[in-house]
Amino acid sequence: MKISRILHAGYVFESGGTQILFDPIFENPFSRNCHAFPDVRFDPDQIRQLTPDAIFISHFHDDHCSFDSLHLLPRATPVYLYCLFEELFAMLRELGFTNVNSLEIDQPVHVGAFEIIARRALDDEVDSMFHIRAEGLNILNVVDSWMDPHTLEQLKAYAPWDMVLWPFQTMREVDVIAPSRTRDGDTAPELVCAPVPAMAGARATPAVALPDDWPGQLQALNPRYVVPSSCQFVQEPWSWYNHAMFPITYRQFAQDAGAWLPAAHVVRLDPSVAFELTPQALTPAAPLPWVIPVGDQDVDFQYDPAIKPPATADIARRFPALTVEQAALVLDFCQRGLLQKYEEMELPDDSYFMEPRRWQLTVFDHDGSGRRFRYRIHGDSIERADIEDGSIAAATDSQPLGWTTEIPAAKLYAGLALGESLTSMYLRINGAPEDADIADDPLIRCLFNDAFGAYQAAQLKRLKETA
Repeated sequence: MKISRILHAGYVFESGGTQILFDPIFENPFSRNCHAFPDVRFDPDQIRQLTPDAIFISHFHDDHCSFDSLHLLPRATPVYLYCLFEELFAMLRELGFTNVNSLEIDQPVHVGAFEIIARRALDDEVDSMFHIRAEGLNILNVVDSWMDPHTLEQLKAYAPWDMVLWPFQTMREVDVIAPSRTRDGDTAPELVCAPVPAMAGARATPAVALPDDWPGQLQALNPRYVVPSSCQFVQEPWSWYNHAMFPITYRQFAQDAGAWLPAAHVVRLDPSVAFELTPQALTPAAPLPWVIPVGDQDVDFQYDPAIKPPATADIARRFPALTVEQAALVLDFCQRGLLQKYEEMELPDDSYFMEPRRWQLTVFDHDGSGRRFRYRIHGDSIERADIEDGSIAAATDSQPLGWTTEIPAAKLYAGLALGESLTSMYLRINGAPEDADIADDPLIRCLFNDAFGAYQAAQLKRLKETA
């Protein structure tokens, strides 16, 4: 069985003349600001010549299901997708795919030499994992989900696994969205003392404590080979996220996994790299010719727990000015659309905003200037509490602010019109109490509550307009 890495959680599996693509992404950057790490480029002409026997997609997130990438593949290719929402299946058919199928948990799908079984992930409303069987081999592709305890018991029956593709990298999304809440001076609570050796010429990266349940889970699976998988990306070169989002290095994972599994081999599989797996060995194979490495591939994450987040105004200067029409859309949303959307939703009983609150939203333009919008919120009710005609609106009451939110105007527009994901919006929350859920943020709720497939819908619209 030949196993090749595309990018992020994307793989090509080949056996007995059958070729299957898993979560194929042929874009750099993907998801708007996820830049391949290590860096690669793609040859779209060669990709258009591919004739895979099937495409398997683990879930609907845009870094796994991107229409710009799928657009390059033959429309007769069977697509197997794990998703609870019929809208995405309909969009795939509208893109032109004629054989679109829903994956059911624990139900085998046979494609040529392969048997593929979707396994239940911890968040089974979103994710799935893939159990891949061929040539008498068992491979578990955990994709980027968390392991469900009941599924782990089920999968122990197949131990020792021949290979496990393990999502080794955790994302500190809360830390970068609400840094004032999760950071205390120059330290982070997960930081431990031991530094991980850095690459030549790079500074040492402090180690962090890996999730407590990982050793037991990997030991239960008892794989021959472990591939640190998923999260092979960084943000824009100037982004502070590159030293704040991903705390775990490849080297630390290899070191810790090697201690947990002394008989296993930890194998790094960079984009384009391929191996041939047999019951006896894992040997290098010809790389994917249409994934082209760029520059040094022996790179690692450099986490800095003491990094100071730049002001949102400075981040906003990195993005181009909005057009008159785009700026009008953003302004109308802040003045009217946000209020309407908020009142259409049902607030959880334990929400921070169940009590009367004052909330401020500041939207920063490309020149770093900010426009403030203040609101009075009580439960499901919201109203303006500012002067509408000022470039920086003034509050009309004296009640103190607690929770405030900042965002670049370009990113707010992208969230409204282009399906931008929260991870790439550079949204900043200040003053959120420790016991409050950041998903309570009114802007986050209005942009993402009950929103599904916005990224793919925007892609589909653009692809149809340019066809």
